[in-house]
Amino acid sequence: MNHGTPERKRLRLLSYNIQAGIASSKFRHYFTHSWKHLLPHPERLDNLDRMSGILGDFDIVGLQEADGGSRRSSFINLTEYLALQASFPHWYDQTNRTLGSFARHSLGLLSRVRPSVVREIKLPGAIPGRGALMARFGHGDNALMLAIAHLALGRRSRLRQLGHLAELVSDYRHVILMGDFNCGTQCLEMNWFLDRARLREPVHGLHTFPSWRPQRSLDHILVSPTLEVARVHVVNHAVSDHLPIAMEVLLPSEIDMPREQPSASDVLPLAAGAGF
Repeated sequence: MNHGTPERKRLRLLSYNIQAGIASSKFRHYFTHSWKHLLPHPERLDNLDRMSGILGDFDIVGLQEADGGSRRSSFINLTEYLALQASFPHWYDQTNRTLGSFARHSLGLLSRVRPSVVREIKLPGAIPGRGALMARFGHGDNALMLAIAHLALGRRSRLRQLGHLAELVSDYRHVILMGDFNCGTQCLEMNWFLDRARLREPVHGLHTFPSWRPQRSLDHILVSPTLEVARVHVVNHAVSDHLPIAMEVLLPSEIDMPREQPSASDVLPLAAGAGF
């Protein structure tokens, strides 16, 4: 028995582009199902229920392409809905682009651990509407900084966004950055970003897109060298056009991450903080 070394906590992470609850299994669905991006349809909640079935195995989930509650989602906040279905005690939705009453494009955070601060970041780009959601767990130098992002399709805008993210996270010792980057780590801008932000991708070439025949690595979970990665893999759960990516990390003993197990009735939205 080892009394000298504290047991390190395991943190189970999932990043998932949920395509606003729209199911896709063929390329032609981008055309035949395109109306679902602006109008409600009865299968959306069934698709979300299928997604929520895998979320309960994780401690923190980062969502991309959620909806903050608009006509297409029957005015249901999809992040809140998934938090309730999977019994996450804390959730936060960041709406980055609003198309009138038709759509509220959002990022979402689901967590079993309450962050000390949550902050919304607007990312630069040729077309406004991209953002990052940042949450700090703990305080001071031993805090864990977690960020969720959905980057632009265009390389020039993506490079500007990565530069902005590098400035935000480079001062922290313990960082996790997850999301849909719309490029692989073989891209020049990603290699530049990893070096500047002092982050790493433990396993390269995990194909997440398209979900019905994965050929591209668009979704990533990046971590600081201080975090030991026990496992990382793509989850075979084809509902959205992206497959989710999962990671299990071992946290340094100085990071305090108490895990909560509330009932669904205890699920509450998080309040944004002014800064870190």
